[in-house]
Amino acid sequence: MSIQTSSLLETIETLPANSTLLLHEVSWAEYEDLLALLPDNPRFRLSYDQGTLQIMTLSPRHERVKSLFTHLLTVLTEELNLNLVGLGSTTFRLAEAARGLEPDDCYYIHQAERMAGRDTIDLATDPPPDLVVEVDISHPSLDKFPIYASLRVPEVWRHDGATLQFFRLLGERYTQTPESGLFPLLAAEVLAGFVQQGNQHGTIPMMRAFRDWVRAHCQQ
Repeated sequence: MSIQTSSLLETIETLPANSTLLLHEVSWAEYEDLLALLPDNPRFRLSYDQGTLQIMTLSPRHERVKSLFTHLLTVLTEELNLNLVGLGSTTFRLAEAARGLEPDDCYYIHQAERMAGRDTIDLATDPPPDLVVEVDISHPSLDKFPIYASLRVPEVWRHDGATLQFFRLLGERYTQTPESGLFPLLAAEVLAGFVQQGNQHGTIPMMRAFRDWVRAHCQQ
């Protein structure tokens, strides 16, 4: 571990909750060193884009909102008879693009059967997640969409604490769409209402209400 990496690690470990540290001129080797030193640490999210490194620490509100999407997607895929493999904040990286990051949550849906039970993922041979969820309540510093585009993630849902947006990868960049490409009858505005309900009233009432909505609108 280099002196610079050691100093950076000390700085990261003292970051308060709900804060962001943005660094420039960080080498790929230093980024990989930090990943090795902070394996599966739930306190941090690291994003690297060609020399720029962002380190985020999380708040209880961030984690509460993030968890709601897992419950909603579980209801949705169950009712639509689809499989779902969630990999949480697994680190995805491509050395040739000098880009990598840890999403707030990610899911395999169309590729769920192929990826179920996998302990390691290599994007050189494995598909990217079908869906990524980003909860950006107070961390907009680094634009993650170019990183996701390099990883070829088909769809990103972004929640900023108040509104929800769906983005689909078209060519080399993301385009905002009112409905999900993975679930065409699901609009961002509709799902945002259930997220708000879960945030205010709890998970179980939200899941029950969403299940009723799916059965009324999305059954195949």
